[in-house]
Amino acid sequence: MNDFVRIAPEVRDALAAGQPVVALETAAVTHGLPREPIAKAPRHFDAVHASVRDAFVGRAANAALGRALAAAVRAEGAVPATVGMLRGRLVIGLTDAEVDELAAMREVRKISSRDVPSACVDGASGGTTVAGTILACRMAAPARIRVFATGGIGGVHRGYAERPDISADLVEIRDGGTMVVTAGAKSILDLPATLEILDTLGVPTVGFGTAHFPLFLSNGTPALRTSGEARDAASAAAIFAAHQHFYPERGMLLCVPPPAADALPVELMESAIAQGLAECARRGVSGPEVTPVLLSAVAAATGGVSLATNLAVLVHNAQVGARVAVALASR
Repeated sequence: MNDFVRIAPEVRDALAAGQPVVALETAAVTHGLPREPIAKAPRHFDAVHASVRDAFVGRAANAALGRALAAAVRAEGAVPATVGMLRGRLVIGLTDAEVDELAAMREVRKISSRDVPSACVDGASGGTTVAGTILACRMAAPARIRVFATGGIGGVHRGYAERPDISADLVEIRDGGTMVVTAGAKSILDLPATLEILDTLGVPTVGFGTAHFPLFLSNGTPALRTSGEARDAASAAAIFAAHQHFYPERGMLLCVPPPAADALPVELMESAIAQGLAECARRGVSGPEVTPVLLSAVAAATGGVSLATNLAVLVHNAQVGARVAVALASR
């Protein structure tokens, strides 16, 4: 397309023909998952296509994820557009080999939307966050990508009153014009404040078979409600089509609870986060260093099960995103 953006021919051809396309991020590949094989597969994998399970055979979890998400999208009849930065180019439609290359890199950046220009100039490589991937959806040609599947979005961090910290994801979701299929916001965040900001920004939070905003690795609670509800993929596609009729440049969240067999109890998550926050206070940890401490606390409290749930959520959302993209393409 140009010196800074490369679109895979398969993705370009699918967009030109009006076929279903689903964008996928790579920050989980470069920064979010272990660089060794998983010890225990999610129970959700019992019901997925064999190509998804096969991606994890003999591969590190982070490399396997990129392949598995693409396989999950293909199994549902859509074209995957895995997004990442490779040597100064924003690639929309990474190959399996390129995902493997990103997964193996040690000197690799985490690329939000604001970081893309400097990464292009520096010739850098990295995994795109939610915000960075939404930017890619806008840059896609000959049409923007309308569906993007991820895990948990960023939001308002705990302790915001003392140290303001709001993820760039939220504004990009509002301005991106893309449906973001997500399991809600990460549980380590201030979830009530995150929902309030989404409401202020005018971002619809449509529950997929639920009226409760999911908590990434856990189901939602009655205290946190979505702004609407979709019964199934066809209903979600209809809501997004209507949303774009009124707000063609604005995005929407489709909030998908984690697969029931792999969801973690809310009480367990909150207890682990409380322990992590106490550890941060003891060590004087603040700012960006808080998140790794909290994630470690969650992993310890769940005996490592949180990793399996994370994988189940990511694959499930890719499946749902592909079904919605197929329904959108048929309208």
